[in-house]
Amino acid sequence: MNTITRVLVPFVLCLALSTINAQEIKKDSIMDATESKKQKEISKLEELKKDIEKEERELLKSDIELINKRLDNGKITAAEAEQLKKDAAKKRAENIENRLAIVDNKIALVERNGIYYEGKEDGTQLIVRIGGDEETNDSFIYIGEKEYDKPRKYDRRTVEENVFAIGFNNTLIDGQNLDDSPYKLGGSGFIEWGFSWKTRLLNNSNFLRVKYGLSIQWNKLDIKDNNYFVNVDDEILLQEFPQELDKAKFRATNIVIPLHFEFGPSKKIERDNYFRYSTRNQFKIGLGGYAGLNVWNMQKLKYKDDGNRIKNKQRGGYEVSEFIYGLSGYVGIDDVALYVKYDLNPLFKNQAVDQNNISFGVRFDID
Repeated sequence: MNTITRVLVPFVLCLALSTINAQEIKKDSIMDATESKKQKEISKLEELKKDIEKEERELLKSDIELINKRLDNGKITAAEAEQLKKDAAKKRAENIENRLAIVDNKIALVERNGIYYEGKEDGTQLIVRIGGDEETNDSFIYIGEKEYDKPRKYDRRTVEENVFAIGFNNTLIDGQNLDDSPYKLGGSGFIEWGFSWKTRLLNNSNFLRVKYGLSIQWNKLDIKDNNYFVNVDDEILLQEFPQELDKAKFRATNIVIPLHFEFGPSKKIERDNYFRYSTRNQFKIGLGGYAGLNVWNMQKLKYKDDGNRIKNKQRGGYEVSEFIYGLSGYVGIDDVALYVKYDLNPLFKNQAVDQNNISFGVRFDID
């Protein structure tokens, strides 16, 4: 019994000491990790204080620029401008003081409680806004951080728009008119979708604008008389299909960069802190062109073979011109216009007889 006791007692003591030592090491590790986390959060909050000061200085710079523009336009006197600048500087200084105090309080909380604080300073909180005023940006609906919902610019020369157009499509063939076209007038169509920017070119008038962007065009031809396209030694010919066709369509897909000069009257809207030119319900004319690349082409055939419905899609091999360029124009009111575009490049390259794609339809420019 004594022998067992002499063996067990040292073993138990060693085990207890090792357990206590492991617990102390674990406790030290947790404390070190907590302290490291706390210091990282404090460092982050200290950086936030620098960002606050920088942001308020930038906002003061914008305030002064707006005041100077109002002075240059004769909206206010020099004395009024000087007073407004003093008021703006006082406002931004008080903003810095108040916002820094908020961050200092958060630092004190972290130092006192060792909390890894996940909250954001009030100036960067997430907001959802519908509508706006002179203190917000130009967007009607805004979802994001408050610090980026900045006051609108005094003069906004460039605006963004979405472009959508749809209508009829065909080709002009040397020696033929549209009445003799081998493609159905009703079944052939085009769609264009893209985005654009519109920039005012004159300082004190919005009569002349330049419009540019990026669009994707789908030009479709509905082939008549049971014909389809065949490549014979790089010559693209229309030949009669051996079965009765339910449908024979050819589609070319292009990505282009359009450029138009847009003319038309505008209504000037003036406010204390900004002005805008509006083309709502105004007449407009756009003249220009486009250039880009053909990225995809396909012929689609539908027919029956022994009672079975067959859909045959043939991609590539049609000698379509890779480089696309042409002229285009539109005339309309507000967001809606009649639209026409014409490819100066032939649809199929190196052919005995050229045919050039032409489209006309309706165009929508939506801001």
